[in-house]
Amino acid sequence: MLRRGDRAVHHRERQEHHRQTANVDLRVSVGLHGPLPHVERIVTIPHIVTGLPNGQFRPRVILAAMTIHDTGRRAFASDNYAGLLPEALAAIAAANGGHQPSYGDDVYTARLQEVVREHFGTQAEVFPVFNGTGANVLALTSVLPRWGAVVAASTAHVHVDEGGAPERMTGLKLLPVPSPDGKLTPDLVAREAWGWGNEHRAQPLAVTISQTTEMGTLYRPEEIRALAEFAHERGMALHVDGSRLWNAAAALGVPLREVTADAGVDVLSLGGTKIGLLGVEAVVVLDPSRATGLRYLRKATMQLASKMRFASAQLLTLFEDDLGVRTAAHANAMAARLRTALEAEMPPGLAFTQDTAANAVFATVPADAVERIRKRVRFHDWDAARGEVRWMTSWDTTESDVDAFVQVIREELAN
Repeated sequence: MLRRGDRAVHHRERQEHHRQTANVDLRVSVGLHGPLPHVERIVTIPHIVTGLPNGQFRPRVILAAMTIHDTGRRAFASDNYAGLLPEALAAIAAANGGHQPSYGDDVYTARLQEVVREHFGTQAEVFPVFNGTGANVLALTSVLPRWGAVVAASTAHVHVDEGGAPERMTGLKLLPVPSPDGKLTPDLVAREAWGWGNEHRAQPLAVTISQTTEMGTLYRPEEIRALAEFAHERGMALHVDGSRLWNAAAALGVPLREVTADAGVDVLSLGGTKIGLLGVEAVVVLDPSRATGLRYLRKATMQLASKMRFASAQLLTLFEDDLGVRTAAHANAMAARLRTALEAEMPPGLAFTQDTAANAVFATVPADAVERIRKRVRFHDWDAARGEVRWMTSWDTTESDVDAFVQVIREELAN
């Protein structure tokens, strides 16, 4: 630790260093696709750093964007592959000026709270987080004690694709139930909803469903309501993993509230990344009597953003002029176009395995053709053992993207 006299010397040395480097030009041009345009930015260093009045210390810095991927390459692997909505980028830039309080005390987060209540009800409370796994872990933690268990479809993201995070981070137990279409019903939940008061069994105290499901299917409002009634009658909470809730609302043609708060959902993980935002999802508490402690749990689960204004500003864009639903509707339409084009003249060896309700198309394809197609357009296997694949469309998928992919599929299946 520096003593007072040493600190003074250190401060003078820092001032001298800044003065010596004040007029250095830094030119950066990095890319794989030829020269990149330079972007000039003048940076003013505050007087508390330089010891000089503002405006006298103006280093000239030359920066350039860095692009190291082929921006023309398209994929049908995941809506996570897509870039950011222009509105999200604009929101980040707009929120970037000046200073705002940290950790959610900013005006953007305050406005987001107002907007969420307009869409989900006056009881709703929103908590921006970094990612979908974090949202699910936080939401489930808020409705379960340490000895609690949650019933989920065997295909659920929380069970299959979150690296054991719910169990590891919270101590809860997942009770998976097989479901051919990824959906739960009261009868399916009942298979694991038993044993209350039995100290040898983790207590089933919550149900989680995905909307849309991992199989691309949808819950209608009345189906969610039936699950909520079943759960609440048994003292269980209902959580919705809504990473693609916008797609579900667009496909059903209903407001977000109709498939969440009005249907009896207690806590919601609201998607942002898959619809075109950068590093932001949200937990929305719909019944504060069942989902508690979010303010403290968010910090404890490492999901509290310091500069939350940038997260909240992005989320706000999804509610403005129904951008989230309109964007999702486009992705859904591109999936429908893909399926319709293939169904018009079914290529040999291709068979669809699930309804195409939103922005996912599931099909079985001969194994040799799968690899040939994937070399040209990337996508993911779903069940490799049976040759099942998943083709996802995104907010930025175009009609020409779909038509070109259909042509690739036809060519390779014809070989």
